Amino acid sequence: MNELLWYTSRATGVASIVLLTVVLVLGLVTSGRRSPHGESATVVIALHRWLSLGMLVFLGAHIATAVAETYVSIDAVSALLPFTSGYETAWVGLGTLAFDVLLAVGVTSALRHRLAERTWRRVHLLSYAMWPMALVHGLALGTANEPLLRGTTIFCGLVGAGAIAWRWSATRADRERRDAVAAQRWT
Repeated sequence: MNELLWYTSRATGVASIVLLTVVLVLGLVTSGRRSPHGESATVVIALHRWLSLGMLVFLGAHIATAVAETYVSIDAVSALLPFTSGYETAWVGLGTLAFDVLLAVGVTSALRHRLAERTWRRVHLLSYAMWPMALVHGLALGTANEPLLRGTTIFCGLVGAGAIAWRWSATRADRERRDAVAAQRWT
């Protein structure tokens, strides 16, 4: 049984980082200066939200199985309070910190209609820190001896870094187009 939990923890961890990367890319596409318009924007935003929920399910299973399996000792407190684990304190703590940031992003997204746009956006920007923390956590702990899993995590890193570079490389024309679209929404 413990072996099944160990494998499940690793598999759900890799599924979580893949989904987190896809969600990051979709978020960058919708928030960027080159964001889609009309129906395509609706589809991309819906995918971003639904895959976020799916990622939370896999992440919940990852955390639960990491705590439940006894191969290494990670307690429930260490799943919520960063850097309190007796096992690989720094790397587990980094994953816990990423999870805590994810909780803040998720809670503020659920309450977005009650928050100022500026507040929601500032908290959501923490995703830029959360995603690399999760990547490093996965590389340091979960995929060390498995080339396919390590390769998947590295590929996620390359895709995410490419998407961030694309997002930040918008031209002046891209910014002007975005501003014009934003002005149309408010008129």
